[in-house]
Amino acid sequence: MSKLIIDSISKHYRNHTALNDVSFNVNSQRIFGLLGPNGAGKTTMIRIINQITAADKGSVSIDGELLNNKHIENIGYLPEERGLYKKMKVGEQAIYLAQLKGLSRAEAIKRLKYWFDKFELSGWWDKKVEELSKGMAQKVQFITTVLHEPELLILDEPFSGFDPINTNLIKKEILELRDKGTTVILSTHNMNSVEEICDDIVLINNAKIVLEGEVSKLKDQFKPNQYELAFRGNMIGFTNAMWTDYELVETFKHNDITRANIKLLNNKTLNDLLRIALDHIEVIEAKEVIPSMNDIFISVVEQKSEITELISK
Repeated sequence: MSKLIIDSISKHYRNHTALNDVSFNVNSQRIFGLLGPNGAGKTTMIRIINQITAADKGSVSIDGELLNNKHIENIGYLPEERGLYKKMKVGEQAIYLAQLKGLSRAEAIKRLKYWFDKFELSGWWDKKVEELSKGMAQKVQFITTVLHEPELLILDEPFSGFDPINTNLIKKEILELRDKGTTVILSTHNMNSVEEICDDIVLINNAKIVLEGEVSKLKDQFKPNQYELAFRGNMIGFTNAMWTDYELVETFKHNDITRANIKLLNNKTLNDLLRIALDHIEVIEAKEVIPSMNDIFISVVEQKSEITELISK
């Protein structure tokens, strides 16, 4: 798969607009974060890409071809709502789901044995699904989602309910799948995971796109021109010397070390700040404040909500 193109998609329900003229591209072999608050339209978009529901307007195309039934076999989908047949044996359940994806029984068993060994599930092959913990059940569903080696993998809250160890395990597998050629759409509220593994994101709020781009470029775009200094010395003398070219955002002290977050104003640079600082304090560390994806997410959603409120008044 070279590119997924979402072009002017709209979807309306009786009393609700789920998506309003939404367009974005997902490039090949990238991990693409589909983000937004609850009710923003993410799940509707996923359902349209999976051909579970149809858009009222717009189109979805893969490699220049309009989405159609033949693309289903090249898509792997892990929905947020999980479900396995509790009374079936784990191995038979996995084989059944693999065969639904077009694998023969023999090929399914071969691939499943590899993945069950990798995820330390081999001892559970002949046990019933209802004996699995929630985390184990989610591992099984992840395996059956990727088993047929789809070109496009759509994961809706894949880390939900996992402990940190298994969360890291799934992250590692997602990165490996991307590196082997899979394109991944990841929908999650876990901003730490977005920061760690996503290459690009789109943020949907109130049925519209409010932010999109490469994660690294967005973090650079939203930098507050702020630095954190760790130092020993006279805090009062230092802050008096900063005058109007700097804004002291916050300070906190531990033992004899003070940390201060300082915003640079009037085109001042870090070197300018350090020249003033070194006359008054002993600087131990200076580092730029980089916003997290969680900070960016909250900032953009709150800002757009405030604008919407003003317009509606």
